[in-house]
Amino acid sequence: MVDWHGHVKIREAAETVVGGGVIAYPTEAVWGLGCDPSNDQAVRKILCLKQRSVDKGLILIGSCVDHFSQYIQGLEPKYLQLFTIPLSQPTTWLVPDNGFAPRWVVGNHATVALRITCHPVVSALCNTFGGAIVSTSANPQGLPAATTQIKVEEYFAESLDFYAPGDVVGASRESEIKNLLTGEVVRSG
Repeated sequence: MVDWHGHVKIREAAETVVGGGVIAYPTEAVWGLGCDPSNDQAVRKILCLKQRSVDKGLILIGSCVDHFSQYIQGLEPKYLQLFTIPLSQPTTWLVPDNGFAPRWVVGNHATVALRITCHPVVSALCNTFGGAIVSTSANPQGLPAATTQIKVEEYFAESLDFYAPGDVVGASRESEIKNLLTGEVVRSG
């Protein structure tokens, strides 16, 4: 549960994202780095911090299907229904790219990676921001994903613009990644 102080910090985190900043925040299994997915400079900062190629693409996280309305426009009803069913573990869906997502989010893929979260901090952050944000594990490429704020600070020191409050809760591993159309598991969760 997020207390009053946490609500203030979440508002500050959302304002940082709106202003083009890069934030760290807890998710179900690891800490993530996030920003406004439409902000090229903020996304490039995350990619630079992680030493990650833009070709790999990034996950977007939101708290409800409405946060993805533009990305899922044109999906057949049976796939739309599958995307919206709550699952027992965090699941990222690879959804056909309909052209709305920026290239720096999609990378060299024909899909965009979307995940609905139940984590209270990320949910509140996305609701306050008013949409989905970038969600990539808080670690330089090749190093273990951070599971505490202290580890995020070790990795990135003063390079981030804000740390959202909270802790990792609920899952022991990063989200499973599945292709929405084929059901193929790309990364086990």
